[in-house]
Amino acid sequence: MSSTGKVGKGSPVRVPIKTEAMRKKIIGVIACMLWAGWSQAQEMKDVFIQMPDSVSGVLTKVNRADCVDFMASDMKAQVTNRYNRQSELKVLTKDYLLLQATPQSTWEMKLLPVSDSTEIVCFIRSVCAPVCDSRVEFYTTDWQPLVRSEYLIPPVADSFFLPADSLHADSLAVLRKEADLTFLRASLSPDDTSLSYTYTTLDFVRKETAEKLRPYLRPLPLRYEWSGGHFQQKN
Repeated sequence: MSSTGKVGKGSPVRVPIKTEAMRKKIIGVIACMLWAGWSQAQEMKDVFIQMPDSVSGVLTKVNRADCVDFMASDMKAQVTNRYNRQSELKVLTKDYLLLQATPQSTWEMKLLPVSDSTEIVCFIRSVCAPVCDSRVEFYTTDWQPLVRSEYLIPPVADSFFLPADSLHADSLAVLRKEADLTFLRASLSPDDTSLSYTYTTLDFVRKETAEKLRPYLRPLPLRYEWSGGHFQQKN
């Protein structure tokens, strides 16, 4: 791009204003600024609505937008999902969401900071049929999947048991053979960036076995805190 001017009474002089490379660079900088501003301004409602059907499955984009609109209007945020069942958005804040996806399943989502300008989505799907069990996933805010192990190392069954003294170790070993399958329910806090795990295997085993196992278990759920861009166990 150039402009034409005159110097004195001589011939016109062509003065270059910007080269093509400079023009592209400026456009790129502006685009980056706009993108950064948009990503910082995102709230959970925006991320939820833009959730792709491949991740959502049960809810269409119209369903998700309707839930947000109903919540904003102080109405019951209940919709008929793609399987002709009822789904209800229970809680929606700037960075947290709780959805009753089906009568047996819930979704929880939380926006978590990984830097001053970047957040990711922690997404927990829990199914209670009848024993509650959860799957924890991580995504970028535009729903690109992330590797879970980079942000969370889930607990194993041993994490929920208190150390057994030598007199009871054999009894505990026998009991745990009856609880050979591990079920864990994960839950996000709407008020902070913590995550908790509850050992739900006791709901799966026989009642008698559950009562005998209970004294060997930690009394509280395992708690994780978000720090340094990943979850760290605190108890």
